[in-house]
Amino acid sequence: LGVHHALAERAPKYTKRPNVFRLQTAERRLFLFQAPTPEEMLSWISRINLVAALFSSPPFPAAVGSQRRFVRPILPTAPSRSPPEEQLRSHERWLERVIQELLEHQRHLPEGRGRARDLDEYRDKKEFLMEE
Repeated sequence: LGVHHALAERAPKYTKRPNVFRLQTAERRLFLFQAPTPEEMLSWISRINLVAALFSSPPFPAAVGSQRRFVRPILPTAPSRSPPEEQLRSHERWLERVIQELLEHQRHLPEGRGRARDLDEYRDKKEFLMEE
């Protein structure tokens, strides 16, 4: 199970068992894990997220084409060669960029009677930005 570009977090909506956390991978797969105690759950979450951050190289730009449609960026699987401090700055810059792009995206809603393809593309890009 590759953890590059993954995110571990509590699973508050999952109520069948206690101390459950979720792991969402770069491939958009979702895994649920149960820890024996709340402390151990938080420990696993922080360690998984630390390793994920250290192994997450900055994304490559999306492929360029003649169509103006949204394409998800390519997430490299190779571990980052940058030191942790540079990784942190890179993640912070990426987060700022995604927040600005999400705000800009939400300002330009597609027309209510727009084509279904435009609405699907808008939804896909919003989903991607929210996940990021």
